[in-house]
Amino acid sequence: MTATLDLRVQVLPHGRGLPLPAYATAGAAGFDLICALPEGEALTLAPLARAAVPTGLAIALPAGFEAQVRPRSGLALKQGVTVLNAPGTVDADYRGEVKVLLVNLGEAPVVLERGQRIAQMVVAPVTRVHLVEVGNLDETTRGSGGFGSTGLDAAAISG
Repeated sequence: MTATLDLRVQVLPHGRGLPLPAYATAGAAGFDLICALPEGEALTLAPLARAAVPTGLAIALPAGFEAQVRPRSGLALKQGVTVLNAPGTVDADYRGEVKVLLVNLGEAPVVLERGQRIAQMVVAPVTRVHLVEVGNLDETTRGSGGFGSTGLDAAAISG
């Protein structure tokens, strides 16, 4: 069973007339965020260019939750456009406009238009931790092996 949570949303003046974000399917984890550029305006992202794209929405997350802004896989695959700080985090105490930091990693300019689906948002619970300084950490089989180390055998690591 999927849990539900009421999320209060304020539609900003430049977001009026656009549909509220929605889940594309019953099993979708995230709902689509929509580009809220002013009527009749477009934004062209040149290759390697980035922009904070408005959604026309502000949200009020309950304490203990965050919203993660993630790329849309189709936009990333077909045009090379992705969320630069993926996943971008919207904190529970933020009340400003949700903007999506997009970057064009493709080879051709990409035109973004009002009403276009540009990213997705997943709302998730947050666990806050209390940091406890210790002299040493407990040992594990992996130890301090870093990037890619779990795919190598001991002989290859010691090399």
